[in-house]
Amino acid sequence: MSGNEQKPMMVKESAEFISQNAKHVSISDIGVEKAAESILKGFKEEKFSLKSWKLNELNPQDANHPSTIDWIFFADTLNFSFWSKNEQCKLTFHGKTYTGYWFLCAAMNRAIEEGFDILSPKFYSVVSMDTLKHIFRSDSGKEIPMLEERHKVLIETGRCLIEKFGGSFKNCVELCKNNAMNLLNLIIENFPSYKDEALYEGKLVSFYKRAQILIGDIWACFEGQGLGYFEDIHNLAIFADYRIPQVLAHMKVLIYSEDLYQKLEKGIEMKNGDSEEVEIRGCTIWAVELILQRIKKLEVEGKDILFNSILIDHYLWEHRRKHAEEMSSTPFHRVRCIYY
Repeated sequence: MSGNEQKPMMVKESAEFISQNAKHVSISDIGVEKAAESILKGFKEEKFSLKSWKLNELNPQDANHPSTIDWIFFADTLNFSFWSKNEQCKLTFHGKTYTGYWFLCAAMNRAIEEGFDILSPKFYSVVSMDTLKHIFRSDSGKEIPMLEERHKVLIETGRCLIEKFGGSFKNCVELCKNNAMNLLNLIIENFPSYKDEALYEGKLVSFYKRAQILIGDIWACFEGQGLGYFEDIHNLAIFADYRIPQVLAHMKVLIYSEDLYQKLEKGIEMKNGDSEEVEIRGCTIWAVELILQRIKKLEVEGKDILFNSILIDHYLWEHRRKHAEEMSSTPFHRVRCIYY
């Protein structure tokens, strides 16, 4: 690192700094309190827990299967930019129709059934654009967003796995000896598409949405055991995408300036790294940290319930999908990038 290169602040530190300096987004104390009460109630009533990750039939059900970690790695390497202004990509697989991120997972599982060795970096480090287009074909004929970027990311990522890590992400996990922050650093140092950073108020801040969700998915799949045990899992923050801010805005936790709200309502596309986008994502992360602190104070009964930022993220994301129609009146920010 040269003398004038900054070392990025880590995610939670970045989020606190952004929230303290934000001009377009603020966090409501009342909103935080009400959200904490609502989320705590939801966790208890819906019996939401670490085991909930496997309730979706598209996710790997056998943590010990040799391909499981590579499935998670492939999915999270392409886990970005699913929003659509008009018609979404749709795929009916085993009698159920999927959109968004679940479209990606369904297309992956269909490709595996069709005999494509998509979880091997030997395959995806040299995959052709035509083959990738076929793998991610939709029932509607609509192409998955940013297909060229996904192609580039797969080739770059596959080559790195082969050259440095013996052709499997499982080797990366084992190298980090059950330490989530070690694994996070390994990911962002070796796989450029995971380096989710921005310059804000003269500081280099970080979000690491996909890197964190990759670790979180491994933790959830293994239910915190074996390769999925991370002694410092509590150090990860939520995954700042475009849907979690929408939920928090709907819950009146995030408050947008009038100017920003009008931009969101009009569907004006932002650029990755714009100050307003950085503030939405940073305040989202910090708001959930405040909600988590509040939940821990509220939680008198049911001490066996596990709470951390990852599980709150999972809960809010699923909550948004269940109440999509109700939340459709709350606008979300639109950015086309490979980071989320």
